[in-house]
Amino acid sequence: MAVEKLTRYPDPAMSDVDRIADLFPMVVTEVTDAAGNLTRAIDFDLLKQRLGEQAVADAPERYRLDWPGRRRAQRAAREPAAGTLRPQRERSTDFDSARHLFIEGDNLDVLRLLREPFLGRIKVIYIDPPYNTGNDFLYDDDFSQTRAGYLAESGQVDANRVPLVANPESGGRFHSNWLSMMYPRLALARDLLTEDGVIFVSIDDHEVDNLRKIGAEIFGEQNFVAQIIWQKVYAPKNSARWFSEDHDYIVVFARNRDRWRPLPLARTEAMEARYRNPDNDPRGPWKAENMSARNRYDAGVYPITTPSGRVIDGPPRGSYWRLSRQRFDELDADARIWWGADGDNAPAVKRFLSEVAAGRTPQTLWPYEEVGHTQDAKRTLLRYVPFEHTANVLNSVKPVELVQRILQLAGRPGDGDIVLDFFGGSATTAHAVLAQNLADGGNRRFISVQIPAPLPIAESGLASIFEIGLTRIRNVLAESGAPDGFRVLTWDSSNLVETRVPAGELTQDRLVADPVKPGRTGEDLLFEVLLTCGLDPGSPLEVVEGVFTVGADELIACFDDPIEPAVIRAVAARRPRRAVFRDSAFATDADRINAEQIFAELSPGTDVRVV
Repeated sequence: MAVEKLTRYPDPAMSDVDRIADLFPMVVTEVTDAAGNLTRAIDFDLLKQRLGEQAVADAPERYRLDWPGRRRAQRAAREPAAGTLRPQRERSTDFDSARHLFIEGDNLDVLRLLREPFLGRIKVIYIDPPYNTGNDFLYDDDFSQTRAGYLAESGQVDANRVPLVANPESGGRFHSNWLSMMYPRLALARDLLTEDGVIFVSIDDHEVDNLRKIGAEIFGEQNFVAQIIWQKVYAPKNSARWFSEDHDYIVVFARNRDRWRPLPLARTEAMEARYRNPDNDPRGPWKAENMSARNRYDAGVYPITTPSGRVIDGPPRGSYWRLSRQRFDELDADARIWWGADGDNAPAVKRFLSEVAAGRTPQTLWPYEEVGHTQDAKRTLLRYVPFEHTANVLNSVKPVELVQRILQLAGRPGDGDIVLDFFGGSATTAHAVLAQNLADGGNRRFISVQIPAPLPIAESGLASIFEIGLTRIRNVLAESGAPDGFRVLTWDSSNLVETRVPAGELTQDRLVADPVKPGRTGEDLLFEVLLTCGLDPGSPLEVVEGVFTVGADELIACFDDPIEPAVIRAVAARRPRRAVFRDSAFATDADRINAEQIFAELSPGTDVRVV
């Protein structure tokens, strides 16, 4: 067996090419890429011929949301991953065994890196993105435009910057920026969801319409589930100029709506209290339900005689009995009709608590009494984060109870669901996962991604919003005593020097003996290997004398340079699925051949690679 070089991150676009090739192999061709190498590509002329009139690439009119920057945003969603996630042991808790992940970095870069290890594995995504209110926009992705640039691209001025419309709407560029920011992130989020996965997105009136439109495009209009109204304040704002804005929205899309259903919510104490047993029925508590209904039912028109002897000519005017005469007599014989304490009331059907569904159907109106309000959220944050300056206390945090409600609906407690929040902020979602696991014995995991945005006023121990989240969760874990930990990773450039050069430009001075950048550790290399191999960066880790073991021998790596043959033999003896070493650790061809022979002898099924 040969020890081969570990390949870099796959190009998502090539996965799309492969899917098209499976359907239409005749449209696949070959072209030369920027480096002078042959690669597969799609001949769109042939594809358009194959699709016939259904191809609308050049159609002058079509139904879709459009904005300046749309094409760049679409390309951004399919760009290959770059960089790596570097482990931060000193900022983590129980690093080797931690299941939860905090990732510091721009979420677009991070989502690209997470695509391989978490493709189709995330059950629940909750995000609270910038609402685009004018002062909360941190993610421009180089899509931001000057006023002049926006007007030119949107066709409102000509080449000489002369206005082509009477009232140029430069404010629209903010919608364009927001759409360009959200589009690639939502597209990558969809790739991460399980087939029965679901995404919840908080938003307000500024961008809810645009969110619905790009959500329908990315997830499919048929996979829209609901637009929830959350009552975010407990009192009206009397200072409002027009209306007091008392609510936000939570827009819900499923990866496949036919595969996902919200779980029922637990009945409240008030609902339970409606069931009583005034007649000491041995079947337990019950409540009386009206026997009449407005829907036409021809079999539901007949007179009824009460036990007291009073004759009721029929149902109330404009309504019908909900039961046929035969069914009514059956229920009455089984003591399932309630006539009142004196036997003279209109009949009602007894609905026993023991026979109703265990929970209640979720509704699209979430009052603050059930899921908290913004002041609750701020109090919770202040409880766990000792701010030195009031200006650093975030105003847009969500209540932990709100996200707990989402978790209760989205999946069963013991399924090991992975919950992703790539606008992590102050780590409300991470807090909710821990709280809900504690409440129902669940084993959910969280992944929280946050850009390292600085605080308005620097504080000791709180360098950024990301640090707010870390501090909060450290204190939550300390209070609960739960045996959980979290692993902190930071986005950075690759640990490896770029060695790929265009054809014809490879010269002696461009050869790199050791591609590992100075200052990068073996653990840094390990996590880049995990991402490249599509392995979970939250997998259990064991480190013994420079040898890293990931999971149940899923991967064993040693980046010693040089490496002793005894270490190679010990690794091979464990028969891991994958083994990775440092390329420069093999000083000669004989050393490399010796390693190949050791694995051929002890573990021929191991995939052996070098970096």
